Amino acid sequence: MSAPQKPLDPQQQGPSVDTSEQLEVNDAGGNAAEPGEQASAEDLSALLADAQERVAAYHEDLLRARAEVENIRRRAQEDVAKARKFGTESFAESLIPVRDSLEAALALTDQTAEAWREGVEATLRQLNTAFERNLMKEVAPAEGDKFDPHQHQAISSVPSSQPEGTVVQLLQKGYTISERVLRPALVMVSAGPGQQG
Repeated sequence: MSAPQKPLDPQQQGPSVDTSEQLEVNDAGGNAAEPGEQASAEDLSALLADAQERVAAYHEDLLRARAEVENIRRRAQEDVAKARKFGTESFAESLIPVRDSLEAALALTDQTAEAWREGVEATLRQLNTAFERNLMKEVAPAEGDKFDPHQHQAISSVPSSQPEGTVVQLLQKGYTISERVLRPALVMVSAGPGQQG
């Protein structure tokens, strides 16, 4: 087995050979390049031109993609601003007839109590329709319903025959809009039967 060859120390090598002269084509001396070498240089030139075209195309695609992303971002910001500005427009349109009905009721001075009641009930129906159209729902737990801290607000805890943690009395209805709580229902909660005096 022969010993592995050690890398030669550059100082121990002979004088270095300058290869730059070998790459130059000497036209003045009449030494023409071989036909294979000329074709190879043309191929390299064509490959370089093709690569440069691709790079230019990729660069243009990148610039277009950046511009498109910027346009999307700007449009999204405008949409959010419009949603904030006009988000209540539909709900406001639903409430206009309710206001009209209330004003009309107040404008009539000589009405019977029954006519007033009918007018108020009709106005309440308009209001309920406006709430439904805008996904607004009331939160009105009944006695015995389980207390839900996400939709109810306990005002006090009272001794009751109801199980602990259930609603004893509804004090004020709550409301949600699109599943989001606008106002929690105000309730009294049972402290359990063991707490009764």
